[in-house]
Amino acid sequence: MRTAIRTAVTAAAAAAALAVPAAPAGAAAPGAASYGTTTAVGVHNAYEQAKYPYFADALDSGAGLLELDVWSNGFGGRAFRVSHANPVRNDNNCEGAASPAELRTKSRNQPLSGCLADIRAWHDAHPGHRPVLLKVEMKDGFNANSGRGPAALDDLLTATLGDALYRPADLMGSHATLDEAVRADGWPGRSALAGKFIVELIPGTVEEGNPADRLWTDREYATHLRDLAASGRLARAGAFPAVHGATAGDPRTRYADTTIRPWFVVFDGDATAYTRGGIDTAWYDSRHYLLVMTDAHKVPPAIDITRPTETQARERLSLLARAHASFVTADWYPLPQVLSAVAPRG
Repeated sequence: MRTAIRTAVTAAAAAAALAVPAAPAGAAAPGAASYGTTTAVGVHNAYEQAKYPYFADALDSGAGLLELDVWSNGFGGRAFRVSHANPVRNDNNCEGAASPAELRTKSRNQPLSGCLADIRAWHDAHPGHRPVLLKVEMKDGFNANSGRGPAALDDLLTATLGDALYRPADLMGSHATLDEAVRADGWPGRSALAGKFIVELIPGTVEEGNPADRLWTDREYATHLRDLAASGRLARAGAFPAVHGATAGDPRTRYADTTIRPWFVVFDGDATAYTRGGIDTAWYDSRHYLLVMTDAHKVPPAIDITRPTETQARERLSLLARAHASFVTADWYPLPQVLSAVAPRG
């Protein structure tokens, strides 16, 4: 049964990869457009086995964003773990493939290193693939005192993804901060980012709900970027921290330390909050910031969380693209023909 499901999923994904959505009249083709001027579709918690038998299947889906939940506490050993609700054990579709030939052949429920190994193996089998944003929710935050802090994550990303990783230093170039760079030059073209993965970090639900945790992922990693840049070592960084939560105005004003604000160029929050009024989402677009809108299915009129019709899902993509989203996410894993769609932003 698993083989039959996997074959069906792979066949559908292959068909979706060949179906390039038509751009509206006057719009640039997706490959020619800047990464910051398009809207792509993402899959929430793409590591779950109920959605994809293997993470390679998620990569085959055509989605522009795939999400991983990561735990760092010391109760489950020294590795970063990938699971939705189990803080001490891995529960996922990652297998730790060492080569493309090993994809879909090994035991699943591997740590983050195994998920990244699968991503690298898939990358090696698909040179020039679409750019993919890997959204990482740090469920309980970093644990630097136990060897699972920002630097350890950077080292792991470098060791596994290597040259397939698009880094903050790549975006910053000769500018002083990420904010200065992206506002001046924007993001590279989608074609220039072919074969690349971009890692986004957000604070996790457990971290945000823990009154004893006073150093969330966003602030900790932005401080890490600032300090690396100050010491001339920004090239070591592998991820982009995101401001989490939809609020009016510039959400970075929540950070009392003004020196970390220019290190945020990715923003992430609930689609309904962004679109219900009171938030100027064009502000993000005009400054070339990436804006991830989650729970796209909940925006009125609500549609099915998993299996809307293709027409409904495409209309929702168009609606949120006009609202200046860079990515819209839901659980639409049964719709690879929608997951591979790329729309003009704005």
